[in-house]
This record gives sequence, structure tokens and C-alpha cells, in this order.
Amino acid sequence: MEYPRQVERWGVFEASLPGKTEGNPFTDYTIEAEFVSRDETVRVRGFYDGDGIYRVRFMPSFEGDYTFTISGSFSAEEEQAGAFTAVAAGEGNHGPVRIRGFHFEYEDGTPYYPLGTTAYVWELQGEDVRRRTLEELAKGYFNKIRFCVFPKHYLYNLHDPISFPFEGTPCKIDQTDTELGFRMEVQPGNDWDFTRPNPAHFRNVEQAIRDLGALGVEADLIVMHPYDRWGFSHMTAEQDDLYWRYVIARFSAFRNVWWSLANEYDILTDKTVSDWERYAQILLDEDPYHHPRSIHNCMTPYDHARPWITHCSVQRTDLYKSTEFTDDLRVRFGKPVIFDEVAYEGDIDQGWGNISGQELVRRFWEAALRGGYATHGETFDKPDGMLWWSHGGTLYGESPARIRFLREILAQTPGIGLRRMPASWDELAATAEGIGDTGYYLYYYGFMRPCCRRFSFPEDVTLTAEIIDTWNMTITPAGTHKGSFVIELPRREYMAIRLRRVEA
Repeated sequence: MEYPRQVERWGVFEASLPGKTEGNPFTDYTIEAEFVSRDETVRVRGFYDGDGIYRVRFMPSFEGDYTFTISGSFSAEEEQAGAFTAVAAGEGNHGPVRIRGFHFEYEDGTPYYPLGTTAYVWELQGEDVRRRTLEELAKGYFNKIRFCVFPKHYLYNLHDPISFPFEGTPCKIDQTDTELGFRMEVQPGNDWDFTRPNPAHFRNVEQAIRDLGALGVEADLIVMHPYDRWGFSHMTAEQDDLYWRYVIARFSAFRNVWWSLANEYDILTDKTVSDWERYAQILLDEDPYHHPRSIHNCMTPYDHARPWITHCSVQRTDLYKSTEFTDDLRVRFGKPVIFDEVAYEGDIDQGWGNISGQELVRRFWEAALRGGYATHGETFDKPDGMLWWSHGGTLYGESPARIRFLREILAQTPGIGLRRMPASWDELAATAEGIGDTGYYLYYYGFMRPCCRRFSFPEDVTLTAEIIDTWNMTITPAGTHKGSFVIELPRREYMAIRLRRVEA
């Protein structure tokens, strides 16, 4: 047995052990472990990683000494034991993300504002594309990325991935037949053994999780989706459950993992609500770290009131409105709201993929001041056919830098996030949420361009004012004020005003 004698808090402890290879090691044998410290006792399932090697992974939630025992039918040995020490978390390691009211924070209490992006199968592209994707993410535009465990077959993404999740042979198609992107049915010629996961494929995914963690980016894993010509969306219940348990055993020990049960669950025609509830129960039973959990819709939102759902993951279903519905969802479900698809900055011939960068950024600000969050995507029709929304690679749009600017504004907010407060009918206003009246007020005017705004506060309240140009990314001081006062604005779109009380 090989394992480290020291790992940092919220890091990944991994023990690797040789074991049986006869028959089907993925289904014929078991491996599990129990980890014990003065603060916690955790049981986890291990997994077969090919080449006669079994692995067990664990994320210690506390500092201190741990002992562990590994058992199961995978080995002739009845039980194997060891010990290690969990040391203090390193720089940038704040632990897994937790829910706090309508917002999020890391386990060490550091606020977390999920301003993410989507690149569905970036980790299943060639080395150059994966490298360029990580280089873009290293620029700090986003702190979460949604991507799939299964490969994806859809418009602008008809080529085979670098790996497949099961042993077997994929069908072959004419790469010029773009009609297949709409049909989405299983094509003849697939030959899979759904009882034998392909470890190389899952190593590609977990390497992506590791690389993202090094950048401080959360890995929002889409476990199932309908965009499939290979048959992965049509597995039996028994095959689905085997897949779910394997995914959880491999990935749950990484602190930056989130679980999205599906992308557009309502067009996975073979699956019913009872299936989704069964997958959720497996997740509850086998993820001891309680990572964020949700499920994403196409047209019909899931019932986010379900107790296993930690936050709302929503696609806009109206042509014009998107994050304007944040208020309604907060009231209806009482949980954090993330619009994980609000349409994408780009110029393709699909209505979901050709809004401007200005409109996408406006939707982010709308979400933020209503106490929610939005997710980026980019779909520019480039000669190489590589769209960030599916492949990752290189970003061309105008929105990423502006989204990073919004992240910086949110990071300056006291408390845990924003909540909407009463304001004039033609503006959005928000204050800090979670710690009472902080004297922090943010006003946003979107595509309006007023010449000025009048404010009225008690005479004994002193406020500093700033004009924020959310598009040009500037913050301009606008004086100190008491009582009733007027702030002059530059008569441009996408302006905001921030007022902060001066303490006596």
C-alpha cells in the first residue's frame, strides 16, 4: 500500500493498493475505507483504476492525526491500516464551498461569489486546447466552470473526444453531416461495455479538476446530459448507478467539486423524476463532503425546493428576460440562485448564442443586484470551429474582463453578498446581506442613461459616493454628502453609483 504521511487540510489523501484482476474488477470486488480523527469519522468507497491498482481518496476536514483502515473483497488481506497527519491548509486553500443563506462561502468563512463560465467538454480536447483554456482561466475572469464528464455531440462539436468513459468502440459519422447535431439519437456502430469504466477517461477529468483547483476555480461537474450519439444517455438504471458510484468515488475528495446532476435534464427522454431522485440519493449517501448539488433545465425548471438541492441552477426560458427572474426564484425556493445559462456572447445563427458582450454583462449585474449570480459563455463563429462554450481554448469576447471587474466589486461588499432593496422603478438598488445595515448601497441603471440621480438620507448620515462605469471598468470618486444630494452622471449606459457610510 502506498500513501502520503502528510496532507494539508481539505487536500486529497490517496492510498493505492494492488488487488485482484480476475473477472471484472469494476463490479466483482469491493473496496472501502474508514478514516478516524478526534474530530470526524468518515467512510468512503474506493475504486478500481486499472492495471491491477485500487485507490481510496479522502479529504480531511480538520487538522490533526488520522488513522484509517481499508477493507473489501478486492484483496486477499482482510484489512489494511495506516496513519497520516493533516496539516494546515496552504495559501489559497479555503476549503470546499458551502451555502450561506442566499449566497456562498468557503468552509473557512471566506465569501465566495460564483461568477463562472461554461466550456462543456474542454477537458476532452487536445493538449493545446486544454492548455489555452487554463491560460485564459488563469487571468481571473471566472471562479467556476461548468463542464461534462461524458463527451458531447451537438452543433459545432461533432468530432470525437480524446477519450471515452467506457471500454469499447464508438460509432463513426461523416463529420460534415451537421444535421446529426439536431437529431441527437444513438447512432449505429457503438459497442460499449457499460460495466467497465475507462480509467484513462476519468483521469482526464480529474486532471482538469486538479488544474482548476490550482487556479482557485470550482469544477461544476455535469454528470449527465442529452447531447449524445454514443448511447451514454440511454444506459439502464443499473448501469447509471454503477457510473454514479464510480464518479463519486473518484471525484468527491477534491474540494473544488460541485455536482450538477444534468445539463437540460428535461430533454433526457429516458429519465424520469424518480431516476433523478435516485441519483440524488446515491449522491447524498456516498459523498461525505456534501459538495454543492443542483440540476439544470432546458424549458421546465426542476423543483428546486427538493431538500437535496443546495442551489438553483437555471436556464432562462424567456427570449428577453433572464436574470430579472432572480427575485422570484429566491422567494419561491429560498435558496441561492445561479443562472447557469442566460444566452452567450457571440454571433452564431442560434438565438441562445448571439447576444453582445454588453448585454451579457448587463445580465450579470441584474443578477448580482437582485441577490443572485450569472454564468458566462462564448459562441463566436470562428474559422477553426472552436467555440469556448463547448471546447474552451481562446476567449475573443468583450465580457470576460467586465465580469472580472464585477467580481472585484462584489469582493468589496461587506457581509456575504447583495440583496435587493427598494428603489425607483427605473433602477436596481442593493445593499449588503447577512449582517444588518452596513451603510453600503449600490445602484445600477443598465441600459438607462440618466443625467443625474437624487438621494435623500438623514442629516446625520455621511456618505462617500463613487460612480462606477461597469463597461469601461472605472470607479470615479463623487464626493462626500449628507442629507439630500444629487450625483451627476456621464449620460452613458451601464453606469452604477456606490454609496458607503462614513463611520463617525
